[in-house]
Amino acid sequence: MGRIRLQVMITLLAILVLVGAVGYLAFSVTTVVVPDYGGTYVEGIAGNPQAINPILAQQNPVDRDLVALIFNGLTRVGAQGTIMPDLAEDWDISADGTTYTFYLRQDVLWHDGAPFTANDVVYTINAMQNPNYPGSPALAELWRSVVVEQLDTYTVRFLLREPYAPFLDYTTIGILPVHILGSVPVEALGDSQFNAKPIGTGPFMVAEVSARHIALQANPEYFRSRPYLDRIEFIYYPNDQAVFEARKRGEVAGIARVLPEHLQAVRDDPDLTLYSAPLSGYTLIFLNLDRGVFQDPAVRRAMALALDRQQLVDDILGGQGIVIHSPILPDSWAYDENVRQYTHDPRKAVVALEEAGWFDDNGDGVRERGSQVLAFTLATNDDPTRVRLIHAVSEQLAKVGIRATPEVVGWDELTTEMLPTRRFDAVLSEWQGLPPDPDPYPFWHSSQAMEGGWNVASYISEQADLLLQDARTTNVRDQRIELYRRFQELFSEDMPSLLLYQPVYNYALDKNVQGVQVAPMIDGSQRFSTVSSWYIATQRMLFSEARNERSDVRPR
Repeated sequence: MGRIRLQVMITLLAILVLVGAVGYLAFSVTTVVVPDYGGTYVEGIAGNPQAINPILAQQNPVDRDLVALIFNGLTRVGAQGTIMPDLAEDWDISADGTTYTFYLRQDVLWHDGAPFTANDVVYTINAMQNPNYPGSPALAELWRSVVVEQLDTYTVRFLLREPYAPFLDYTTIGILPVHILGSVPVEALGDSQFNAKPIGTGPFMVAEVSARHIALQANPEYFRSRPYLDRIEFIYYPNDQAVFEARKRGEVAGIARVLPEHLQAVRDDPDLTLYSAPLSGYTLIFLNLDRGVFQDPAVRRAMALALDRQQLVDDILGGQGIVIHSPILPDSWAYDENVRQYTHDPRKAVVALEEAGWFDDNGDGVRERGSQVLAFTLATNDDPTRVRLIHAVSEQLAKVGIRATPEVVGWDELTTEMLPTRRFDAVLSEWQGLPPDPDPYPFWHSSQAMEGGWNVASYISEQADLLLQDARTTNVRDQRIELYRRFQELFSEDMPSLLLYQPVYNYALDKNVQGVQVAPMIDGSQRFSTVSSWYIATQRMLFSEARNERSDVRPR
C-alpha cells in the first residue's frame, strides 16, 4: 500500500513539474522584454558650458549638447536632412516662396509649467534681429532680413525679401521663453543666469548644476513620449583623453567623443558599444584657381585621379572617413548617386597630363608645359592629422610628376590671412557643421569669390551660378534635385577643388544603455536625436500588450 502511495506521489509531482515547465514555456513565448522607465545615464564630456542658450550656443560643443536635450525648435532635422515638425505641427509656404506660416502645437509647456505660445517665437527671432545681439553673426544676418508676425496665440508668419529654399533650416533653432527673458536687455543675454540653469520645452530639464557636472531629469510633461531614462548626468573633463581615462576608472558610462587613438581600446571593451555616424562636412584641398598652374581643368582632373583617397582615410584616419565624390554629401536627398567618381588611377592621370601638354623633359621628376612648372605649395595648419595628410598627398602627386611642397602654418594665419585673402596656392582644410539643406551656393557661387567670401577657390562658372541660384529659389523638391544633379555633374567636370572625405563621429556607451540609434549628424549634439528611446530599465510584458503599445513609446 505504501509503495502505491509513493508511486502516486511521484506521478503527481511529475505532473506538477510538467505543468510548471509548460506554463513557464508558454509565459516565455507569449511575453516579451520591453523598455521601462528609470535609470541614470552618466556621460563624460570634454569642456564646460558657457551659455546653455540656443541662440548663443553655436561656438561651444558642450552648450550645443545640452541645448539639444533642453530645447526644441519650430522644426527638427529628420532623415536625409528633411525638415520635420517639432514645436510647429505644420506650416504653409506661399506660391512665391516668400511667406512661411507656422501653426504651433497647443499642448506644449515650458519646464516651469507656463504655456508655450507664438509670443515666445517672436521674442526669440527679435532677439537675434536686435543690433545688440551677442550671438552668431551668420544667424543675425539671416534673421534681420526676415519679418516675423504673430497672427494669433498659436500662429506665426515669416516674410522673406526673396525666395530662399534653405530657410526652413533656420527654424530648427531652439525657442526661448519670453516670460523669463523678456525683461532682460538683449546685450545682457550672454551674462544672464538663465544660461546656467535654463528653462526649455525639451525632453529633459535641469535638476542640478555645479562647477564639475550638470544633471538633467526627464520632463514628465514632454509633449511627445516621456523619455525612458530618469536622468542624464554630464561630468566635465579638460579634454577627450581625460574622458577616456575617466571611463577606465568607472566614473562614466558614456564617452561623448572617441578619439581615433582610442577606437581599438573601445572596440576591445566588452562593456562598451561603439556608435559611428558621418558628420555633415567634408575635408578638401582648395585650389586657388587664380594660379596659372590650376587654370586647366585637365590638370585638376588628373590630380583627382592621382590621389588614393581611400588609402589616406585608411592609413591616416584609421578608416574613420568616407571618401566623397560630390560637394553634396551622400546622405542628402539631393545627392546624385551617378555622379562621376575619380577612383585612384595614376596611369590615367599621366595620360591626361600628357594629353594636356605636360611632360618631364628635363628628367627632374616634375612636369612642365613651356616655361610653366607643375609645382605649387600645399598648406595646412599645425593639426598633426592634417600635417600627415598633406605629406601623404605630396607623395602621391609626386608619382605622376606633380610637385606639391608641404607648408605648415598656424591656425590664425591660415584662417585670417591666407584663406580670406586668397594668399595661397592650395590649402587642405574642411567645411564643418553644414546645415541640412544641401545648398552649395555659399561655397561655389562666383558672388562668394570676393575677398572674405566662402568661395575660397575662386571658382567662376556662369553655368554653375545659374544652377545654384535657381535651386535656392524654388521649394519644389523635384526641381531642386534636378538642378543639383546638373551642378554635381558640372562640378565633377570642372573639379575646382579636390574633395577628400567626410569625417566620422564616434561615441561609446555602456552596453546596458539600449535603444540608441545612429544617423548622419550635423554635429555631435545630434547623437541625442533619439534620446527619448534610450533605456536602461526593462520589464516583461505580454506580447499582445506590447503590440498594442503606442508606436511613439516603443524603442525605435
